[in-house]
Amino acid sequence: MATFFMDNSYTVKVDGNFDFPLSKDAISKLDIIKSSKDSFHVLNENNSYHIEILSKDFNKGLYTIRINGNEHEVSIQTPLDDLIQKMGFATNGAKNVDSISAPMPGLILDISVEEGQEVKEDEQLLVLEAMKMENSITSPRNGVIKKIAVNQGDAVDKKQLLIEFQ
Repeated sequence: MATFFMDNSYTVKVDGNFDFPLSKDAISKLDIIKSSKDSFHVLNENNSYHIEILSKDFNKGLYTIRINGNEHEVSIQTPLDDLIQKMGFATNGAKNVDSISAPMPGLILDISVEEGQEVKEDEQLLVLEAMKMENSITSPRNGVIKKIAVNQGDAVDKKQLLIEFQ
């Protein structure tokens, strides 16, 4: 299985205007101590940071955090998000999507919807395991599921039809 197109870095956007890459290697080098359920103490290059997670939307990768008393809006884009965007799967015209195809080869771990079911935008439709990562595939728009073209446990190829909307 080729892994050259996905790396271990995330794109982090702070307050909507400051982008920077953050790799798993860089994270592993940080001295992080969890001080409570949603609070952490981070030591990086002799600088101390007290970080508190105020709100989180894991599926959208959106977080509100407080660092040393200053509140910030943070969005985190994963390597899969980057790949989907590069493939044109996530576009401004996503509201007109009539079907969803697999963004990469993988295994269908779970299907959360049924044919005929009404779904809301960003509602989880299925879980695709690819490259040892579980990826939640969500609805790009409000709609009704017309056809589910896969079953739980199916191996799928890149661009294989997964779900059609009415």
